[in-house]
Amino acid sequence: MSDGKNNYARHDRQALAQMAANLPAFDSSSDEAIDTPYDRTEFEEAILPIADIINRHIAIKRRQMTASGDQAANADRRIPFIIGLVGSVAVGKSTMAELLRHALQVSTEHLQIALVPTDGFLFPNAELEARGLLERKGFPESFDTEKLIDFLKQLQRGSATVEAPVYSHFYYDVVSDQSMPITAPDIVIMEGVNLLQPGNIEESREKPSDFLDFSIYIDANEADIKSWFTDRFIALCEAARSTPETFLYRFATLNQRELRDVAQFVWSTINGKNLADHILPTRPFADLIIHKASDHRINYIELRR
Repeated sequence: MSDGKNNYARHDRQALAQMAANLPAFDSSSDEAIDTPYDRTEFEEAILPIADIINRHIAIKRRQMTASGDQAANADRRIPFIIGLVGSVAVGKSTMAELLRHALQVSTEHLQIALVPTDGFLFPNAELEARGLLERKGFPESFDTEKLIDFLKQLQRGSATVEAPVYSHFYYDVVSDQSMPITAPDIVIMEGVNLLQPGNIEESREKPSDFLDFSIYIDANEADIKSWFTDRFIALCEAARSTPETFLYRFATLNQRELRDVAQFVWSTINGKNLADHILPTRPFADLIIHKASDHRINYIELRR
């Protein structure tokens, strides 16, 4: 259960299935295949109801802008609805972002939806090393928060095209000479570990969450997340054995037992610590909490009242 549980209404799978039953029939005849752990039933009974919740919040924002005469509602300036998707390393943020993008597109016509991982806003490895932060990569201080806030401000201003920085998991570093253009989106799904950080209240500085219209925290038992991380690490290392250029090739000589030991060491000293100290404490700030079972399926959600 989440902290501040009285602030949330819990909906289990039965309730989600009922929400799905009340939605228009889903036409899968032209549906694109999505390579994820989710099957069709999971998509229809859990992901589509979550997309419907988001669509309702989008409609509320549009009505508010129109009623207030906000310039953001003018047709010549497309102000995107910005969703923050937060959770631990290996909890399934990228998969969930892609599923939500797909669900929002099939439930609403002609939407331009952009997915933006916040990994691109990490400081480059050389700078992290100079700052003594290479072993704390992924912790709040390893991100260029000012650059992230500037990006979010450009989106909020309705800039025609905004350039998002690119991160390479192949090289385990920011790609300095590449960027991803985000052009006139209706919705932007930002996914990362630190989007809901509270910031330094005493300094009264802006923080990324100030620019989010809706925030989602993906939750799961830590033992499950650790297991998912370990399995993913081993699979990636196995795949890297034939690619000397990749960062993970350095583990190419290790057997599976040794790879598992490395993964569990990384979890206990870096990812697990980041989860406990920085990521999990932001869960009560989310508008929606999605709880996943050990098989990656959603077993309940908690929606802020």
